[in-house]
Amino acid sequence: MSNRNSQANKQAARERLRAERERQAKKERLRRQLIVGGAVVGVLAVAGGIGLAVANSGGDGGGNGGADAGQVWAKAAKAKLVKPANTSGAKGTTVVIGKPDAKNTLSLFEDPRCPGCAGFEQTAGATVEKDIKDGKYKASYHLGTFLDNNLQGTGSKNALSALGAALNVSPDAFLKYKYALYSKQFHPDERGADKFADDSYLLKVADTIPALKGNAAFQKAVNGGTYDRWALEMSHEFDSHKDVSSTPTIKVNDTVIGTKGPQGIAAPSTVAEFNSMVDKELKH
Repeated sequence: MSNRNSQANKQAARERLRAERERQAKKERLRRQLIVGGAVVGVLAVAGGIGLAVANSGGDGGGNGGADAGQVWAKAAKAKLVKPANTSGAKGTTVVIGKPDAKNTLSLFEDPRCPGCAGFEQTAGATVEKDIKDGKYKASYHLGTFLDNNLQGTGSKNALSALGAALNVSPDAFLKYKYALYSKQFHPDERGADKFADDSYLLKVADTIPALKGNAAFQKAVNGGTYDRWALEMSHEFDSHKDVSSTPTIKVNDTVIGTKGPQGIAAPSTVAEFNSMVDKELKH
């Protein structure tokens, strides 16, 4: 579970960032020594340095290479809003997937970098996808980016922008891409590098989805930051839900389901628990 307002999380994030900066500084000093040592070694060191620069800078969210991430997102806030297909609302922030006549709605509040969200998706994500297809409920997605502030970086915003590009392809591509981003194989450790800030990493994950692999329009949208402004609008919509204090938060027809704990209500931790809690709140 990731708490939106946890000071402890922020302090821990600052400590992790300080340690990471010290580690990167040591590697940078080694890189310079290797360059002085010889041309061949220097080439290898530069290649390693480039990798470090990408990981340390957090990417740009818009495919602009060395552009400062902060400047990219400040620019995105003023850019023209491009709404992905399969969205509704004035700013395209209503993302509802499923049969329109489904009587029930499952609302999911998540942050792309949230480890608790990854755990929930790895446990119940496939069940949610099946339930949507079966018409058990339609799903309303609310995606935030508060962990970029808590942990520092731009990965949540950048991943959300890429999810917009996937949604523009199809709702199914969106669901499968989101599931892949949260998978054990691809979801980054919150204590490690901000991998989602790197467009090339997001495209690597996308290559596991048939509808996105080799999809030139999708790749262009990710590299070009087409849906960066939309990602910010989605984040604002998420923040407007003052009753949501942590992620993941799961609601069935506006009733939060899960188990009460010290940091709020924890999402169901097993498929059986999830099904039981959902069924209890369904309208028939």
